[in-house]
Amino acid sequence: MSDPQYLLVDLVVLVFFLTGIARFRSPESARAGSLLIAVALLLGIVVIVLARRPFHAPAVVLVALAVGSLTGAFAARRVTMTRIPAMVAFQNGAGGLAAALVSFVQLTREPLVTSGIAHTAGMLGLTIGAMTLSGSLIAGAKLANLLRHTPVELPRHGWIFSGTLTAILIVACWGAIQNVHLIYFTTAISLLAFLAGVVLAIRVGGADMPVLISFLNALSGLAAAFCGVAVANRLLIACGATVAASGFILTHAMCRAMNRRWQTVLLGAGASPTQSERPTKVEPRSEPQPPSPPLSDDAQATSLAAAIDALRDAHRILLVPGYGMALANAQVPTVRLANRLKEMGKDVKFAIHPIAGRMPGHMHVLLAEAEVDSDMLVDLEDINPEFAQTELAVVVGACDVVNPAAIHVPGTPISGMPILSAHEAQRVLVCNLDLRPGYSGVDNPLYQDSKTILLLGDASANLQQLLDRLR
Repeated sequence: MSDPQYLLVDLVVLVFFLTGIARFRSPESARAGSLLIAVALLLGIVVIVLARRPFHAPAVVLVALAVGSLTGAFAARRVTMTRIPAMVAFQNGAGGLAAALVSFVQLTREPLVTSGIAHTAGMLGLTIGAMTLSGSLIAGAKLANLLRHTPVELPRHGWIFSGTLTAILIVACWGAIQNVHLIYFTTAISLLAFLAGVVLAIRVGGADMPVLISFLNALSGLAAAFCGVAVANRLLIACGATVAASGFILTHAMCRAMNRRWQTVLLGAGASPTQSERPTKVEPRSEPQPPSPPLSDDAQATSLAAAIDALRDAHRILLVPGYGMALANAQVPTVRLANRLKEMGKDVKFAIHPIAGRMPGHMHVLLAEAEVDSDMLVDLEDINPEFAQTELAVVVGACDVVNPAAIHVPGTPISGMPILSAHEAQRVLVCNLDLRPGYSGVDNPLYQDSKTILLLGDASANLQQLLDRLR
């Protein structure tokens, strides 16, 4: 094909890709968006492998495609909703690994890469890809509870990170000045970049994990874009740049939602924190706390009766979902409860915090799986003014995102973070497993409020009891 024909095919693939991303704006169309992006990727593979490159080793290519496709399908079918954030982190890492491997091969292949732009892009793709890989492995391990989720601060942490980046720059410049592209230069850069990713990721933990995930997503796209420059592939450049741009925008949105600066979240003490971010005496718990004692049968029955009365008496009700809802697999009974209350003539909405869960949009995914009416989902900025006029706020598996300590207690990991103002409602019903703190390790004074009804235990079972009694 001629170059104009190549360009036309690239544009068709890119249209599919961008249309798929645009479909992510609502839960109803997100599934179709995923399918469109899958089609775009398949078309891209077909164009590159069949049209642009002859099959030098068709068996190897076909086996690689089959192994990758089957592995991805197997993992996607087996992963639970609570493991989705960890899976997303590992997928970011896979994207970084792919970019790093292609850049590595391009920098070490014969004939040598002579273009200064291609060489620089290859170095950047290798560096950013390796950093994304190691950072995503750390993030995924934290989200999967394979590593402690609290931040790890090494002695002179900032100096270590800066020194690693400086070493990468020195090695890259040395290789360019010597005008050689031997394998040990790229290997040294790969190892140093891998170390830089580890140092970056271990410093982030607790409630800041959604920011790290979105940032790593942006880095995977950036690595792919630089890789595309190195191999002169327009489609890879465009798709990688799109992912990078959306990832950086999402990172900015997550930081705004937490009232944080990205420098503070990702670089820790190396940035100048705002007053609410300055460390004080309050520290997050580093070890899991033992479960709080279960309520007695009489106390549980009293709480259940009080919850039923509150649901029947209230006209305006806001439901606040959190990660505990995913752990209890309670998204379906939660949506059923909302629908039942609407049938009773109640004004019912879901109050969604942007960082509820372990990744951006986690609650939207969970509730969409339960076929929620998307018109009932309202984001933090729009819903917060309504809490003061709400008769009942129902908290399902949420803690940090409704923790008033973020407002009243300085120096905690969530201090200064905007929260859903459930404490302003006339009554609060908490359907959590127990009274332990959330991911940040900060105790929630809402549990001790006299207007709060505690319905502790399995949220799915408790919500089903509420549904049975409301019939």
